[in-house]
Amino acid sequence: MAQPEANELRRDVESHDGIAVLRGGGDGRGWNGIRYKTGLSAKNVNARQLSMNVATIPPGGVAAAHIHVDFEVMLYILHGHVRHEYGPALESVVENQAGDFIFIEPGVPHEVFNLSDTEPVVAVVARSDASEWEHIIPFKRPVK
Repeated sequence: MAQPEANELRRDVESHDGIAVLRGGGDGRGWNGIRYKTGLSAKNVNARQLSMNVATIPPGGVAAAHIHVDFEVMLYILHGHVRHEYGPALESVVENQAGDFIFIEPGVPHEVFNLSDTEPVVAVVARSDASEWEHIIPFKRPVK
């Protein structure tokens, strides 16, 4: 039995004998401080190993610390300036801006900060997990 969210997400997908098309996406859904345009995943196409959508972190926003369990993530920053704090104690830092590609290995704790108080960060997000964010777990920042 399909879940109501899956039925809603499938509504706008065109199926063409092995090719599925979602035209333009939508403003979609929110998760962990991030807005996602409806993209493609096992929720609306026959994906088994991949999902993809567009994420927006609002001005000054934070995607709380988390870990991707057993799947890889690649991002392409379309707009904005972001900082990843990562590592076992979130002790390492890397900053990225529009035009940068990012790869996050499975199991790496990280927290994501939009460095602008006025502009959103917008990124294309591809995951080697067809379920999108169901295999992401929160990570508690260690006390210093």
